Amino acid sequence: MKENWLKIFLKGLCVGGTMLVPGVSGGSMAMFLGIYDKLITSVSSFFACKKRNALFLLLFALGGGAGMLLFANPLLYLLERYPLVLRWFFIGAVAGSTPMMLKKAQIHSVSWRLPVFLVVGFSAVALFSILPAADASGAENPGALFLICAGLVAAVALVLPGISVSYLLLMMDMYNTVIQSISRLYLPYLLPLGAGVLLGIILTTKLLERAMEKHPQQTYLLILGFVLGSLPELFPGFPVSVPQWLMCLFSLALGGGAIWLLSSQEA
Repeated sequence: MKENWLKIFLKGLCVGGTMLVPGVSGGSMAMFLGIYDKLITSVSSFFACKKRNALFLLLFALGGGAGMLLFANPLLYLLERYPLVLRWFFIGAVAGSTPMMLKKAQIHSVSWRLPVFLVVGFSAVALFSILPAADASGAENPGALFLICAGLVAAVALVLPGISVSYLLLMMDMYNTVIQSISRLYLPYLLPLGAGVLLGIILTTKLLERAMEKHPQQTYLLILGFVLGSLPELFPGFPVSVPQWLMCLFSLALGGGAIWLLSSQEA
């Protein structure tokens, strides 16, 4: 099947633009947009079709980088000015993606075991989100081994839906230092961190690809649990006036409808 390279770039743009918003997972957005499976396969089985996978990942990465540059700050601004409306949009996106993930889970019969995977995934992300976070500058040179290990942990958050990378960096007391190092292009900090992230992504995607192939039902239900587990952190509270209710309900429907439409086209 011929790839739509422009669509891949645009989906990377969407993922990159939202992944730095606190509480929003880049993996979840990739799942909503129907590109998550392809990303996992392209990384895990890269050498099976090197040219095609390299082009796919390059276009997605270029889109992601452009998205972070173009949309991350405007989204953070909107999140400060209109937190209810924007967060209800993301909640709608979660709801709109649920039918797609249930379809991928290939549920042919109902069993009492099925909700267990949902609960495990939901609980893991919910517990992660209530752990205390520290927003401090952190050590400038904590050591290469520490940075590689931190990159391994960050890679899991990048790959798994429902886990916010920005929140994870805050928890590890690294958020400010990472942002400052990126802005200054401070290679002694970024290179070992990047090496850990790359190694972690390769290892995590290989495990996920194998799980998706051999145990699709359990894996996708667990992933759905991860995504649903991000809802408590996303939930901004209820509107307090009729105009707010109307705006939030419209935003909820817009998010759900857009993601449902996109995911149905990928089916």
